[in-house]
Amino acid sequence: MALNFRNMDRIKILFLLFVFSVVNGKVIGQAFSDDELKAFQAKEDTLKQYAFNIINSKDVATRFRSDSNFTRILVRTLQLKNSFYYPLDSLITISRIYAPDSSFRIFTWQVLKDEDYCRQKGCIQMRTKDGSMKIFPLRDVSEFTEGLTDTIANSGGWIGAVYYRIVLKEYFGKKTYTLFGYDENNSITTRKWIDLLEFDKDNNPVFGKYNGFSFIEDKVSRPTMNRFLLEYKKDARARIQFDEEMDMIIFDHLISEISEPLKKYTLIPDGDYEGFKWKEGRWVHIDKVFDFKLKDGEAPVPMPFEEKKLPDGSN
Repeated sequence: MALNFRNMDRIKILFLLFVFSVVNGKVIGQAFSDDELKAFQAKEDTLKQYAFNIINSKDVATRFRSDSNFTRILVRTLQLKNSFYYPLDSLITISRIYAPDSSFRIFTWQVLKDEDYCRQKGCIQMRTKDGSMKIFPLRDVSEFTEGLTDTIANSGGWIGAVYYRIVLKEYFGKKTYTLFGYDENNSITTRKWIDLLEFDKDNNPVFGKYNGFSFIEDKVSRPTMNRFLLEYKKDARARIQFDEEMDMIIFDHLISEISEPLKKYTLIPDGDYEGFKWKEGRWVHIDKVFDFKLKDGEAPVPMPFEEKKLPDGSN
């Protein structure tokens, strides 16, 4: 059958391009028209410069102005249809992590006023059937929150962190997303967080889980926590990561340089490792993971999205 070229000007020919995103090792793709792809690329080019300035500008006013502009344009970008599938992977100073089941992704970043004031920003973008935007802005209230490891809150009561890993666990059909995060905190200590994210019956995010971290198997009993915090000396290079083969969380055991463990700015790794194992819907503490000490460089390195070295030496 021959083509009728006379009808070609009445036919709208759509050239579809596939954009791929990597979700925990799996590749998901979405078809975009040439015009749609150009719209995303234009937004991304603008976002990229603001994202760079948020982290790298030496001028505090420029950092905060860039953050404001970045936030506004990011929302406009996410309003584009099927934006969930556009990876925005040139934003190397912004964490963009998909959930293992690709039901949502989280954007997080940090803004520094000075060495003693650091705040995290972010949002959760949900996957929708029709490709429309559904987001939950994240408001960091850690500065005003007592009992940081005990709170349970929605997106407006978020304990801020820049996330570098999401692990999905289930118990009796209930999904729990374990979030691994970094917080520069201040001039004397750095924080690493393990937070737990679940969605309620209305599909709204809830951060922190009642008794989500248990120390029931320890020789010396400790109170349970709703989220876990590792705070330590600024340049101490303490790490938290999930080990796939062992199916458990592993983190550095810390000791005080001056035998005063309550002074967080004195805590450094001693070469031993603690951990958490998922049991009956919560993370149960393992006091000593290894009977040997790992050599330098063998522990996993978090924060791969940062362009420059962070104060704790992570990349």
